[in-house]
Order: sequence, then C-alpha cells, then structure tokens
Amino acid sequence: MDTGDTAFMLVATSLVMLMTPGLAFFYGGLVGRKNVLTIMMQSFVSMGWTTILWVTFGFSMCFGTDIGGIIGGGNYLFMQNIGINTVTPINPQVPLIVFVAYQMMFAVITPALITGAFADRVKFKAYMIFLTVWLVFVYFPLVHMIWGGGLLAQWGVLDFAGGIVVHASAGFAALASVFYIGKRKVKNGKPHSLPLVALGTGLLWFGWYGFNAGSEFSVNGITAIAFLNTDIAASFAAVTWLILAIIFEKKPKILGVLTGAVAGLATITPAAGYVNIQAAMLIGIVASIISYGAVAYKNRAGWDDALDVWGVHGVGGFLGVLMLGIFATVTVNDAGANGLFYGAPIFFVKEAIAVILVSLYAFVFTYLALGAINRITNVRVSKETEEVGLDIMEFGEEAYVE
Repeated sequence: MDTGDTAFMLVATSLVMLMTPGLAFFYGGLVGRKNVLTIMMQSFVSMGWTTILWVTFGFSMCFGTDIGGIIGGGNYLFMQNIGINTVTPINPQVPLIVFVAYQMMFAVITPALITGAFADRVKFKAYMIFLTVWLVFVYFPLVHMIWGGGLLAQWGVLDFAGGIVVHASAGFAALASVFYIGKRKVKNGKPHSLPLVALGTGLLWFGWYGFNAGSEFSVNGITAIAFLNTDIAASFAAVTWLILAIIFEKKPKILGVLTGAVAGLATITPAAGYVNIQAAMLIGIVASIISYGAVAYKNRAGWDDALDVWGVHGVGGFLGVLMLGIFATVTVNDAGANGLFYGAPIFFVKEAIAVILVSLYAFVFTYLALGAINRITNVRVSKETEEVGLDIMEFGEEAYVE
C-alpha cells in the first residue's frame, strides 16, 4: 500500500462528502424561509439512503464484472469479495475499500443536484422513490458504462470527474422534472439568505478539489493540474458572471459571482485532468457566458427550474464535455486523447454523441419515472402545502421559529 496515495484519497473522499452538506446550504439559501429544511433534507437523506443502496448492490452494478457493456455483475453485492487487502485495479497501491468510499460520495451528491429544479413542490415520499429508481436506472448504469469499463469506455469516451456521469445527467433530469411537475403555484421570490448560499458555495468549491483532483486516484502531476484547473475555471467563471451582471443588470451581484463559480466548476469537471491551464481559463469564461445565456433563456421561456439546475449543471456539464472534446491533449495526460484543437476530430465526435445520448436518456427516463411514481403517490404537494410551506406540512418543523 502506498500510504501517500491512500491518505490523499481518504482526504479527497472527505472533501467530496462535504459537498453534499454544501449543496444543502447552497440550495437552502436560495429557497424561501418556509422550505429551507425540506430542500436540505433532500440532500442529507441522500447521504444515508444512497449509502445503503451503494454498499448493498450499487457498487457492484457500477464496478462489477461487465454485463453487456451496460451494467456490472453481482460479484460485489453486499461488499462481498472486498477485504482490507483487496486492491483497486486503477491503482493497485490503494485499497479497494477507499475506492468504494470515494465513488460512493459521487453517487450521494448526483441525485441531490436534481432537487433544486423542483424545489418547493415535491412530496418527500415521491422524492424517496425517485431517488431510488433514478440511481438504479440512470446513475449506476452510466458509471459502469464510462468509469466501470462498459460500453462508452470501450468506445473511447472520456469523462475525468463527471461531466457526463454527474452534471449532464442530473441537469437534464432536472429539466425533465420541471416539465413534468410544472410551475409553482406559490413562488417565494428572492433567495431568503444569500449568506447561506455563500457558505454553500464555499463548501462546494472546497470540496470540488477532491471531486476533480481526486479523480486521478493517485498523487502525481495530473492530480496537481486537475486541482489548479478547477480553481482557475471557477475563478474565471465567477468574474465573467460578475461582468455580465454589471453589463445586463447594471449592478454587481454576489449571487452572480457564486452562481458563476459553480458553473465554472461544473464545466471544468469532465476536462480537469485532460486539458492545459490555458484551456481551463477559456473554459471558465465560456462556461459563464453560456450558462448565463441558458438561465436567461429559461426565464424568458417561463420554465420553473427553481434553482437553475439545468442552466448551471446541465448546460455546464454538457458544455464541459464538448470543451474536453476540443481541448484535450496527451501532452497533459498520456492516458487521455487529443481533441479537435489538436487534430483529432473523431474524439470530439465521440464525446458529443455520448453527452447527447446520455442527456436525452436522463431526460426521457426522468419524465417517464415521475409519471409512474405519480400513479403510486402524488408527486406534487397540494396548493395549501405550498402556501403554508413544506417544512411545516411535511415535517412539522421550522427553520426559523418566530
């Protein structure tokens, strides 16, 4: 065992775990006062329930022996065949149990991202069913196909830390949920606590170093450049969004800086360990411009994506995969590929086809799954619940007691 690599990956795992509470604060600050606990609950419950699914069968579905390129077999069900001395294939100097824990944190946060789209209007029971089926039929197969040696990996598709697996899939699932569930009958207006949003952004940004740099699963130069590229893209994106806010909204907005940073983080994710520093700068700038435009279009179209999950994570992840297809270079990572900018258009085509197909699948499955769940239990809360607030009506608790 390499103690350095193992220690780093345990720290990276802890950082990714911290992102889910960070998301809870980020989303919690964006919603109204009467729904804070509900949306935070949706993030925190994923930490518990997703972990149970992961160690019983999820990890095996993702990284078990390949079945048809789509899913893994049952060789790791209930963590069987995994001992303290079992090594990780991608880095034999790190125990497999560390890899189990690291990948579990990705599984925890991905479906939690979707909750921001249908904030203020979904029943907790329906959410729990959705969380389960979405992991089983969307997230777990995608992980296997790209990171578990499945179909897309065999085809040559790359995704360093989750542009396809995490952000595009969750973002387009979020858009489908917006279309199926419909608009809120009672809108809360402005975010109730920008300090909470800032705290959440800080935790997300901090955790993202583990999310991206940790995806190399060892400590080397690629780990370092993924770390730096993460910060560069977030910083360039935050400042770009600030400039856009000054131009179009006539005032600098802290919410714009925070949203821009998250857009940059989501967009650099698939490319962090495959592109050079100059490309990361450009990716950050383009991420803010495109995501800002996507959010503006969503507003004009009247889509009630409450917390802009599609515009930031969906569009950001989708764009990041395309940018990976353009700017990837083997001079940074010889395990990667050359992109369109370096004379390899076929790699760009593969990345584009993969992210389009995955986004379409996540959208269609989510829409149909919500329809099926609605036959079991109402997905949407009543108008009375929206008016009073989900915290009181669903949980009998209040975030702020007068």
